[in-house]
Amino acid sequence: MPCKTCQKTEPEVSLKRCAKCSSESYCSRECQKADWKNHKKVCGKQGSSASASASTSTRGSPAKGLDQPIPDPFTRLDRGTYLHDRPEKDVYKLLIDTYRLRVEDMYRLEGEVEQDSLYSGASDGLAGFKKFLRKVSTRKGLLPSWWTPEKQKECEEFGMTSSEPSLKTGVEKADIIEHYGDSQFPMQLRMLGEAIWGNTPGGRTRLLFSPIVFQD
Repeated sequence: MPCKTCQKTEPEVSLKRCAKCSSESYCSRECQKADWKNHKKVCGKQGSSASASASTSTRGSPAKGLDQPIPDPFTRLDRGTYLHDRPEKDVYKLLIDTYRLRVEDMYRLEGEVEQDSLYSGASDGLAGFKKFLRKVSTRKGLLPSWWTPEKQKECEEFGMTSSEPSLKTGVEKADIIEHYGDSQFPMQLRMLGEAIWGNTPGGRTRLLFSPIVFQD
């Protein structure tokens, strides 16, 4: 889903959804303000519909690909608890695909080849993934409380033995959408990656640190 105002998409820009209705995405306060006159006419109605839908559905996100989908993934991303309260294998899968998508984004958007990755000619992405996990471990509170060096090793082994996600193959945005059945899932992984690296491909820092709700 592109920015409603300027039509730019991720990972070119970092998008955030309207906090009131979650139906539109914006890349900056300026773009959200520019569209507010039109959006406010439907925002309340869509917000009510979204709330009703959420209260009657227990599916969560994503539709498939994980053992335990979760509700409100973007709220969890904002709070830094996206990886918490999940089965171990789900955390492993999320970390592996966050790494794989980041490597792909950097190559496609920046022309930058990640060292120790498939793109640099390595037979697999294990060495690069280990570096990634070391970086993740420096982000206080991001990993679940059960994470230990032993669990990190399990995660690495899972990435080498699992058919999907696998550190032996690359991944593109379309692959993520197909595998998890959620068009918003690449955005979730990119936002998690942003929390780990501190920027998006291109070196931009996050434009919005929390969802915005405008008042009339």
